[in-house]
Amino acid sequence: MNFNNNYLEINLDYCRASTGKRFVNYIIDVIVFYILAFGLGIVIGVLKPSLLVGVDDLSLRLVSLLFYGIVMFVTEAMSNGRSIGKLVTGTRAVNEDGSDMSFQKIFVRNIVRAIPFNALSALGTPSSPWHDRWSDTMVVDEKKLALQTQRVDLFDSVKNQTQ
Repeated sequence: MNFNNNYLEINLDYCRASTGKRFVNYIIDVIVFYILAFGLGIVIGVLKPSLLVGVDDLSLRLVSLLFYGIVMFVTEAMSNGRSIGKLVTGTRAVNEDGSDMSFQKIFVRNIVRAIPFNALSALGTPSSPWHDRWSDTMVVDEKKLALQTQRVDLFDSVKNQTQ
């Protein structure tokens, strides 16, 4: 029996998370970020209110962008490529070859998020924002990835039995 080798490969384009899921990830992650930022602002306001005096709008926005990248980095580093939004939607960030990301890759991916207008780069189908392109990563739907893995395992076992 002749098996086509395409069955022995995981189709990561099929597993790519939809633009809608990525948008939901972003909305959930931004809500979580604002809750954390608000809490941090209260703590700073109580413990050291002088830090908040004289902060202009531009510097507050730049610090917020950097803080967002750091929060996302810590979250994805602790949960193997998943943020709170990704946990809710069943998606995960991986390398372009489907393997788990290294600590350095997670860092680059999430510091790029601090670039203004990064969110606008996610518009389009398939969604490929700068933080994915510049770090050679992608977000996959975990259920689709599991199905692809099971398919590869099934055909590999059938192939081994016929040899």
